[in-house]
Amino acid sequence: MPSLANPDAASLEDLLLPILEKLGRKEFDLPPLPQVATRVLALTTDPDADAAQLTALIQQDPVLASKIFQTANSAGLGASRKIESLQQAIAWLGLNNVAGSAFSLSVQSGVFNVKGYTQEVKGLWSHALATGFYAKMISGQIGQEPETAFLCGLLHGIGKPFVVHTVNQYGQKPDSPLSWDMMLQLMQESYVEVGWHLGEAWDFPVPVKEAINLHGDHAFHLANSPTKGAVITCLAKHLANHFLDPEAISEEVLRGLPVVQALGIKEEGMTALLDCRNLIEVQVQAMLI
Repeated sequence: MPSLANPDAASLEDLLLPILEKLGRKEFDLPPLPQVATRVLALTTDPDADAAQLTALIQQDPVLASKIFQTANSAGLGASRKIESLQQAIAWLGLNNVAGSAFSLSVQSGVFNVKGYTQEVKGLWSHALATGFYAKMISGQIGQEPETAFLCGLLHGIGKPFVVHTVNQYGQKPDSPLSWDMMLQLMQESYVEVGWHLGEAWDFPVPVKEAINLHGDHAFHLANSPTKGAVITCLAKHLANHFLDPEAISEEVLRGLPVVQALGIKEEGMTALLDCRNLIEVQVQAMLI
């Protein structure tokens, strides 16, 4: 098996092989989720879950609780009065929104070993968060449940940081790390399959697993969940790309995407989505570790 410590001598296929082989044999080293993240995410599939249960869980993690407060009181979220209790914050943000946010914050705080790529992985989380928030806005336009849409958008690319984590496990030499450009290629080739395995292992809600697997431009039409999570995530992902780098995809291209038509979003609807850049910026910054 080729060594990841010498990326110049290895092809992309060679670099992918260790990841895909471990996935195929179900022998990949899955980092354990923080207890709070695991239990919080489980509440999203519990029809009897309520804000009191979520409050009790989040209170076990003071850092997480403070970030939820910060998010709820963010000016960009439009609360009419100051949120003064954790239960108020959860009621304002919504159960699935807070559960997804809690999961994101917990995972960002250290589940994945990303030594040497800290800023780059922070960029991955920025994209995930932006996708989640755009998904929530899209869902409001088409009459879908916004909290589920947020969760789908947030977690659609969860395989990406795991790819970085796995590559790091192969003992790269400090003087010859894998370039980020090569890492991006690895992620692009494998993150959907990796994310699907993570979703199964971590027992993600069914709509989220579908969004992970079918959010691509070539696949969203295969999704059949009534939540439309995969379809919403497809457009939200492109909006997040534009948000982070307007030159990566233009407004004109965004407006002409097939998924826009599939969702039935009108010209004025796309304009509204594109005009909320400042709001998305506030929301993303409030959620980054």
